[in-house]
Amino acid sequence: MKFVTSLAFNPTTELCQIARAADAAGFHAVAISDHVVHPKALRTPYPYTPDGKPRWPPFTDWPDPWVTIGAMAAVTERLRFFTSIYVLPMRNPFLVAKQIATAAALSNNRVALGIGTGWMEEEFDLMQQPFRRRGSRMDEMLDVMNKLWRGGWVDHHGEFYDFDPLEMSPVPTDPIPIYVGGISDRALRRAATRADGWISDLHSTADLQSLIQSLRARRADSDKRDAPFDIIASVDDAFDLDGYKRLQDLGVTHLQTLPWVFYGAGDDVQAKCDGINRFADDIIERMR
Repeated sequence: MKFVTSLAFNPTTELCQIARAADAAGFHAVAISDHVVHPKALRTPYPYTPDGKPRWPPFTDWPDPWVTIGAMAAVTERLRFFTSIYVLPMRNPFLVAKQIATAAALSNNRVALGIGTGWMEEEFDLMQQPFRRRGSRMDEMLDVMNKLWRGGWVDHHGEFYDFDPLEMSPVPTDPIPIYVGGISDRALRRAATRADGWISDLHSTADLQSLIQSLRARRADSDKRDAPFDIIASVDDAFDLDGYKRLQDLGVTHLQTLPWVFYGAGDDVQAKCDGINRFADDIIERMR
């Protein structure tokens, strides 16, 4: 099992230092979250809490994922980067494809794209993208972006996007892994049938077992049945070596965690880096 440091809710000025520590400690990747704005009057309920309120307060840092990944890639050597989760359908597919291809070129292909359909209608309105049918549009966006990343002259004639031959450079020299997040029926089906992996929300081990079984059944019935499929999980009831081994036995390939939390680190960035090092000694080395 590979280990991923989540960078959600941390001050932007700390991220490069945390990435350097994770790189040196042997973490596989860091995960970057995504929002553009936080409206003061939020009508849309957050789907992952019982009361519909977001897990973060106003004025929490949400740095642009691809600018941040570029900065972290410049100060690391081995560490990989992915978004968890990037709200793809409130963007333009040409700009996103350009950003990711550029990040791949500058980082020696150390990037992956974790996507979701999004939940905040107000944010879509501000980005001037339709909220309705965002899932169908996201599916076609993936088709467009994969064509652009292949290089050469490409064209596309679909329901949402229509263009004659064009080319985009640079293009990635390795395929960009695509991960899909979400727990709805449609999200699980999209992950299993179109993507290279699935990103969980925060779940118990028992909930993950059920979700992984559902994903495997859908994967087995798809055209991608023989391709590798990653399970990138966050859990709320596994905090030690035995718990992580149970997750590995369930099929979890990547564990996304905040390693410094286990050692009582507060807001001090050096304490967070010390927690990363301790987690590497206590868990990563012993899992190998």
